[in-house]
Amino acid sequence: MEERERQCNEEERVDVESPTGQSVTAGEPDTAATWRNGQCVASVSTSTWVTPTFDFSRCRTLLESKGFQIPGEDFEGPLHLALDHPSVRRYLLFNSNIFNVIMAPLLYAVLWCAVYSTIHMYLNSETTNFWVLCLCVSLVSIILTTIINLIFHYSNKEINMNTDVRLVGVNEHMVRHKLLLGVADWVQKCRGKMQLFCVYWDLSPCLLSLTEALDDMSFVRDQIQNKLKKRMSHLVLVTEVTTLDPEAGSQDEELPEEEQPLLVEGRERSTSTSQREDSKLTKNFSLMPDITLPNQAIAQQLLMTYSALYVRLLVSNKLPIPPQQPSGARQHHSTSGLCLCEFVELKVLR
Repeated sequence: MEERERQCNEEERVDVESPTGQSVTAGEPDTAATWRNGQCVASVSTSTWVTPTFDFSRCRTLLESKGFQIPGEDFEGPLHLALDHPSVRRYLLFNSNIFNVIMAPLLYAVLWCAVYSTIHMYLNSETTNFWVLCLCVSLVSIILTTIINLIFHYSNKEINMNTDVRLVGVNEHMVRHKLLLGVADWVQKCRGKMQLFCVYWDLSPCLLSLTEALDDMSFVRDQIQNKLKKRMSHLVLVTEVTTLDPEAGSQDEELPEEEQPLLVEGRERSTSTSQREDSKLTKNFSLMPDITLPNQAIAQQLLMTYSALYVRLLVSNKLPIPPQQPSGARQHHSTSGLCLCEFVELKVLR
């Protein structure tokens, strides 16, 4: 992780080394053609772990210094919608690794008191050895705390609905500029660091390989559908939608503005906010692709769905090891050991 951070922040030095190995001056525009899949282009950190907010304008400036000209509607706008919501910032805080480190001793203390009080109720005080009891309680509390921490650790390797999925829409814009984004955090010297990573990625070879893999499995269409349901049925987005009364809208459109009654208009204005609140409904959107779509469309949707998760695991050096050596047609897709298309096949199709 530290090596990834150093590579992403090379532009802050006076003399840095380009991906081709040649020394360039900091701030000198670099051409996107010199990058290879999986290389970190830029990264920005949050100011503090207590307020996990990213400076999107600074990140865009860093990308421009590397030769990536990205319009604001493809970068700041989608990122603000994805990561700048107060509920998302609270989630980033309470789900960060440094917060888990702080909560670990508190969890141990709570478990110790709970286990001690529970065991002590069923033991005879005359036959109980205090030190043996404390030792047993400590061992049980340590085991329970370790199990809970391991559960949180391995859950971080799965797709996150609050960060990874929210970045899918951003990556759909950024992949046009051959970039993929992801959020990763780690603990360094008892300090939490959360960063937004921008990784260079040309999606065309991965899209071609995954489409070919789906074509090879086309004769077992039902098996593909069962695998998609098993691996992706839980990926459901719950969003709020506002329903408007079509009859009321048509009545208002029929009358000109100067002929509408003032009292009715004033009443509607005073109650418009409450009506909008009452008309809000929740709608579920499944991220599982429709099996009736063409294989290329299914491959595109799968790559986008797991793009932010792949970037997070890539920069954290937590990518799974492939069960077998990739074929020659796929082993040059990225600088890492596991390509994005292979990662999707491993997570969904195998």
